[in-house]
Amino acid sequence: MTELEARARALAGRDGRRLLGIAGPPGAGKSTLAGRLAEALGPELAAVVPMDGFHLAQAELARLGRADRKGAPDTFDAAGYTALLRRLREPGDGTVYAPAFDRSIEEPIAGSIPVGPAVPLVITEGNYLLHDAGEWARVRPLLDEAWYLAPDDTLRIRSLVDRHVRHGKAPAHARAWVARSDESNARLIAPGRDRADLVIGW
Repeated sequence: MTELEARARALAGRDGRRLLGIAGPPGAGKSTLAGRLAEALGPELAAVVPMDGFHLAQAELARLGRADRKGAPDTFDAAGYTALLRRLREPGDGTVYAPAFDRSIEEPIAGSIPVGPAVPLVITEGNYLLHDAGEWARVRPLLDEAWYLAPDDTLRIRSLVDRHVRHGKAPAHARAWVARSDESNARLIAPGRDRADLVIGW
């Protein structure tokens, strides 16, 4: 963590606003790492803006017939996410508000994360930051640096099932969801590691 913190701190010390992206498959620990980095640097230096805030609402997923594939690339507002990253790259005088994702209700919450104009580093994390299809391909050029988390798959899948159970899924349902949905998405995400500046295993 010390080496990663130093790398993030150096990025924050450059002129202007910098964006650090943390990508990886579901359950890789992206939000945990982003949170620890932001805590280590402090709110004057870093803010975390998760890609998950751009999940489409459950009602819209149902309308589109995609509710059973929640988490797939086309279940997010990718264009909205890239538009926000462009705003964050060139901060004006005011605060930019980003959405968060509330796992307790499985819904995005607009205007939840304030990013002040003086914050030099925005850490954004999510599955598809290094995905090269469609609107997602516009994300990588907006990042000053991109990291890819590549944990041991056995540990990652166990952690992912546990997370689904903590948020209300029955264990059998959680295991089935991970096998069918999350791991399908993980296979889409995996080639992105070749577009990362740093690959981190655990």
